[in-house]
Amino acid sequence: MKWDRLLAYGLVVCGVAYASYSAISYYQKLDVVKEIDPTPKASAHASAQAKEKTNQNSWVIYSAKERPIKGEHFADLVIPRLKAQMPVIEGTDEDELAQGVGHYAGSVLPGEPDNAVLSGHRDTIFRKIGQLKPGDELHVKTSRGTFVYVIDKTWITHADDRTVIVPHDQPTLTLTTCYPFYYIGPAPKRYIIQSTLKERIH
Repeated sequence: MKWDRLLAYGLVVCGVAYASYSAISYYQKLDVVKEIDPTPKASAHASAQAKEKTNQNSWVIYSAKERPIKGEHFADLVIPRLKAQMPVIEGTDEDELAQGVGHYAGSVLPGEPDNAVLSGHRDTIFRKIGQLKPGDELHVKTSRGTFVYVIDKTWITHADDRTVIVPHDQPTLTLTTCYPFYYIGPAPKRYIIQSTLKERIH
């Protein structure tokens, strides 16, 4: 009987410790999302001048020296509608996704011509992503300027749909996360947001 009580006590302690660790980990992931003021700081005249210059050639090509290494925080994703800013980390393993939005290393970098793919957890970094609609903007702040994308469409697909990461003939930014958003356990589907590059602001 004594050993039964000790075993039960040990299981309770382990359960509480695991729950505490999970809660701390969850809130640490939420903490990487910063609330921002989506109102542009620059004057309307300055913004117009910047747009006039960048519309002529909005995309860029990064040199080999500029390309991020695995685990590096190399950009920030700003979502004006959600008033949120979050770090973009190179790689999509759990270590990278715990720090922010993961950049799929097999895709181009944001701002380059083709399909840049970013992924995030539905219950932390991308927990409000379902509020976005076609016409909303996504801004990616990098060392080469801020790339402004406009959402074209959203859709739901199965977890193994590889067409999400296929190349495109124009600069595209694709966001992916698990779906349904409030599913308990590994979610069976994926929620996709696809956007097209509108301009680059220096």
